[in-house]
Amino acid sequence: MSDNVNGAFKKYLQQLQLHPLRTKAITAAVLAGFSDAVAQKISGAKKLQLRRLFLFMLYGFAYSGPFGHYLHKLMDKIFKGKKDNETIAKKVILEQITSSPWNNFFFLMYYGMVIEGRPWSSVINKVQKDYPSVQLTAWKFWPIVGWVNYQFMPLQLRVIFHSFVAACWGIFVNLKARSVAIKKAV
Repeated sequence: MSDNVNGAFKKYLQQLQLHPLRTKAITAAVLAGFSDAVAQKISGAKKLQLRRLFLFMLYGFAYSGPFGHYLHKLMDKIFKGKKDNETIAKKVILEQITSSPWNNFFFLMYYGMVIEGRPWSSVINKVQKDYPSVQLTAWKFWPIVGWVNYQFMPLQLRVIFHSFVAACWGIFVNLKARSVAIKKAV
């Protein structure tokens, strides 16, 4: 079994070297789809909502993977590949004051307009209401992930690491929302 896993991982790393953007986009799509499928099942869905699953995968493929690919290339270029603690702190701070607010805003807009299909005014109201707490929560969690990512992950694996944590985070957020809904119903 471990030979199969090692072989698959080597092939994956080879694809990451040969086709980095495509491999990161596909990986982000698969992990986003996995996260949504698990979240749907935990939330009590008897049958997966395939349209929703596809739209999450589309988000991972068309946005998360490519955005992360170019973000980490840019960060490595700006900071010339340095990995000392001061540089890592600067990378994390820069990421948290630039891409984190944008990514959370963009996701809330995408989720409301595309996944849920709500009208513009409804989405804007929801974003105005929820964005501050989403961003504050993100600032409590994602800087730690960013630190680990910049400290321990080679450049080619940073998007994959981030996508994996984002998939787990998505499941957690869904469970959190579900537990709040159950408490209100009881």
